[in-house]
Amino acid sequence: MPILRTLLSPPLHALRRAVEWVGEITPGTRAAARFGGFGEASLIAFPQATIFGERGIHIGTETLIGRSCTLTLGYGPGDNALPERGLVIGDRCVFGTRSTITAHESIEIGDDVWFGQGVFVSDASHGYQDPETPIGNQLGQHQPVTVGSGSWIGHQAIILPGARIGRNVVVAAGSVVRGEVADHTIVAGVPARVVRRLEPGVGWVGNNNGDVRPAWTTEDVNRMLAGDS
Repeated sequence: MPILRTLLSPPLHALRRAVEWVGEITPGTRAAARFGGFGEASLIAFPQATIFGERGIHIGTETLIGRSCTLTLGYGPGDNALPERGLVIGDRCVFGTRSTITAHESIEIGDDVWFGQGVFVSDASHGYQDPETPIGNQLGQHQPVTVGSGSWIGHQAIILPGARIGRNVVVAAGSVVRGEVADHTIVAGVPARVVRRLEPGVGWVGNNNGDVRPAWTTEDVNRMLAGDS
């Protein structure tokens, strides 16, 4: 068995890589042409989970969407009443594997937004007011969602309908976000609450008295990594 594994493993892995390469959605492929916009050097990795409503989905340039991700607009593949720009993803975004974005009216994700693995975003849920109707059949109100440029959304975070996340926000792993999140804040928990915010001239201030962390520029970090004081 070890000899057989040694002989078969390289061609098997090469075949897998070839299948993944062929199955990627990239500019110029027929699958990319179905999208409302599919930017240069962007890629949706293979295998994809569920994709439909492409004509109202717009993806910017140099954006990477990982394996087994779901991108949907509308209530199913046969839904023709789609908004023109119901799901808009900016430039240089990265979505971790198994992330799900399900839009019905409007989800907008800015530039340079990074998702961890298993992130879920939706702009609609289900109602429950009618006690005689199954909840799955009670379609909820559409509430647009925005995620500002430069934000980081941690592993398995959930962004609920109506969330408005600002620029350069950190959403901690496993958090559940609803409502407005200001620029330059860190939120965590269920429901997510602000645990740290940037105060100009002071630094990143936590909720406990005296809990302040310095604000460093990229140049500062590079100097420290290089050993410069």
